[in-house]
Amino acid sequence: MGHWLQRNIVEPGKLPLLLALTAFVLTFVITRVVTRMIRAGKGPFGNVSAGGVHIHHVVPGVVLTVVGGFGAVASARHGFGAGLAAVVFGIGAGLVLDEFALILHLDDVYWTEAGRQSVEVVVVTAALVGLLLAGFVPFGVNDLSDEELQDRGAVISSIAVNFAFSLLALSKGKARTAIFGVVVPVVALVGAIRLARPGSPWARRFYRRRPRARARSILRVYHHDRRWAGPRRRVQDLIGGKPDEPVVPALRR
Repeated sequence: MGHWLQRNIVEPGKLPLLLALTAFVLTFVITRVVTRMIRAGKGPFGNVSAGGVHIHHVVPGVVLTVVGGFGAVASARHGFGAGLAAVVFGIGAGLVLDEFALILHLDDVYWTEAGRQSVEVVVVTAALVGLLLAGFVPFGVNDLSDEELQDRGAVISSIAVNFAFSLLALSKGKARTAIFGVVVPVVALVGAIRLARPGSPWARRFYRRRPRARARSILRVYHHDRRWAGPRRRVQDLIGGKPDEPVVPALRR
C-alpha cells in the first residue's frame, strides 16, 4: 500500500494535484458549513455586500482560480511554487464549483432544487481527479504497454476507440457514464452498449420506428430513477444541505 501511494500519488509530478484536490474538497466542505450556518442564522458569519450588491463567493473563486492557474503554468511541476499554486487553484475551484448552478442558470438558485447541480458537479470533479491520482489516464492510455506506447498508431487508435465509446454513451443520454468513461474506458463501453435514455439524441434517431425498444427504454429509466432518485437526493442533502421548499402562489378567489 505504501509503495502504491509513493508510486502513484506522492511522486513529485502528482503532489500538486493531490494538494489541489485536498484544497478543493476542504474549501467546498467549509463553504457549505458556513453557508448553512448563515442560512440558519447561527454563528458570526453573514453575507458579503458592497454598495448594496451581494458578492457571491464565486467572485473571489474566479480570482483565485486565475491566479492559481497562471501560477501553476509559470512554475515547475514540483517545488514550493507549484504546491502553492495548486492550493490556490484548488481553493478557487472549490468556491467556483460550489456555485456552479448559479453560473449555469445566471440566477441565485443556491438553495433551490436547481442548486443540487452544484453538489453533483463537485462530487463528479472530485471523483475524476481522484481517479487521475490513482493512476488512471484519460482514454485508457494507461492500459498500453511500453512497446505499444512507442507505436503512435496504437496510441491514436486506443484514444479514438475509447473516445467513440464515450461519445456514444453521451449520445444515449448518459452524461455521467460518458464523463467517467473518459478516464475508465470500460465504463463508457457499458454506457455505449445499454439502451439509450428517452429523449436522448440516440433514442430520437433510432427508436422512432422501434416501439418495443422505446418502451423498454422508458421502463428501464422509470425503474432506475425510482430506485436511485431517493438515495441520491438524501446524499445531496447531506453534503450540500436541503433545498428550500418551493413557494406556491396563493390562488385568487
